[in-house]
Amino acid sequence: MPKTSARLLALLSLLQARRTWPGEDLAGRLGVSTRTVRRDVDRLRELGYPITTFKGPDGGYRLDAGSRLPPLLFDDDQAVALAVALQTVTTTGAGVGEAAARALNTVRQVMPARLRHRIDTLQVTAVERPAARPDVRVDGRVLVALSAAVHAGEVLRFDYAAASPSGAGDGGVPAPPRRVEPHHLVTWGGRWYLVAWDLDREDWRTFRADRITPRSPTGPRFAPREVPGGDVAAFVAERFRGFDGSGDWLCRGEVILDLPAAVVSPYVRDGVVEELGPDRCRLVLGSWSWPGLAAAIGRFDAEIEVVGPAELREAFAHLARRCARAAGGIPLAGRLDPPPAS
Repeated sequence: MPKTSARLLALLSLLQARRTWPGEDLAGRLGVSTRTVRRDVDRLRELGYPITTFKGPDGGYRLDAGSRLPPLLFDDDQAVALAVALQTVTTTGAGVGEAAARALNTVRQVMPARLRHRIDTLQVTAVERPAARPDVRVDGRVLVALSAAVHAGEVLRFDYAAASPSGAGDGGVPAPPRRVEPHHLVTWGGRWYLVAWDLDREDWRTFRADRITPRSPTGPRFAPREVPGGDVAAFVAERFRGFDGSGDWLCRGEVILDLPAAVVSPYVRDGVVEELGPDRCRLVLGSWSWPGLAAAIGRFDAEIEVVGPAELREAFAHLARRCARAAGGIPLAGRLDPPPAS
């Protein structure tokens, strides 16, 4: 930053920190002459800052309290960054969500109208504390476009890149654009997602924002639907933890373990443990897939009896074959056992 600009910022900071400042004190704090202080005060006045000069033995300067400061100098990217940071601060666990909301409102009031509109349309729902994902970046312009469509309640068309590098649909044919009613822009696990009603699939979907390329113009306005359960944070949390629309796990099974219930219970967060005797218990547990459920149960160092369903028994057989191949050192290229359907 140029020396003069840095000095002006330092002068403005001093004037904001105290009611009145004698000119000599300001000069001493800034390491300049009183004449330089006068010139810098004139520059700040030209920028619109209401600085009053008062006379007397301790004559100096005062930044009028309660005066409307000129618009803050933010570019588009900085405005987006500020809005995102203050809206997602609740995920840090610092307990400053209400203060952050007030801070955003305060800063918004001294921004130019164009940037105020940009902040108003960028509404974010922070579901969980972000995790570091340095390999995933989202273009700020995409976030603004998605949030603007949510704010306006307009049908959004976009190209959605597949997880594979080709980005093509079946047979190498590019996938047609998606048509959705966008409802919420959310953060989850350090990534950005759009929660929307998919018009072609007639169901709720979550789309990764880093894979979205919006098309313009947007479509007609729509009447907002209510997400299942009415709480977007709970809805997204259930989707990403493997729950179905009823609030239950997609895969749930029952087994008997040769372990005391008191040993199993501390490691089962949302399952059911029933004591069957001093050294046996019944465990009912859920997961996002049958192999995932089998692996979760297999972590207990005990004999396992599968009560049901058949999909869980098949998942244990699948994992048994996979573990046997791993123990035998069979290369990955020679493994042709597909996983059971979830």
